[in-house]
Amino acid sequence: MAGAEERFIGPVRIAVIEADITKLAVDAIVNAANTTLLGGGGVDGAIHRAAGPQLREACARLGGCATGDAKITPGFALPAKYVIHAVGPVWRGGGFGEAQLLRACHVRALELAQAHGLASVAFPAISCGAYGYPVGEAAPVAVRAVIETLPAAPALREVIFACFGEDTRAAFAAALRAVG
Repeated sequence: MAGAEERFIGPVRIAVIEADITKLAVDAIVNAANTTLLGGGGVDGAIHRAAGPQLREACARLGGCATGDAKITPGFALPAKYVIHAVGPVWRGGGFGEAQLLRACHVRALELAQAHGLASVAFPAISCGAYGYPVGEAAPVAVRAVIETLPAAPALREVIFACFGEDTRAAFAAALRAVG
């Protein structure tokens, strides 16, 4: 794929691509969810629309989700088997624990993937849309969180950062290249 960046960390392929996450046939896609889990704008709304009304019903039964946490549902009409709903922080300038919360929701998403024996997961740029997290600051946090969590998720074989737009893809690709 043009513009794709990839790297292997042990047996795990980490790829950065520009793609519509709702079209990826992976074990799970991660939804950049809000705390209600009931859908919203951006990637959250797109995932809910693509999955169908059963996703909203399943999310309603979960009772919401705290910022920095994640919960899992079936994927319903999506090509992905599951949706992991990760709640990232709203950007408030960087001095309110945003990086820790962004890291935490990525780690929690991978914990859920491991608990369900999933081999492939695709992440969007969590918090970089309506929540206003600058992508140049979010990408290194997200990439490091994933790479540092891989030893605790031995079932994983592929992690994809599915980026919406070239600027976001470039920021995540740079963050992946920068990891030592």
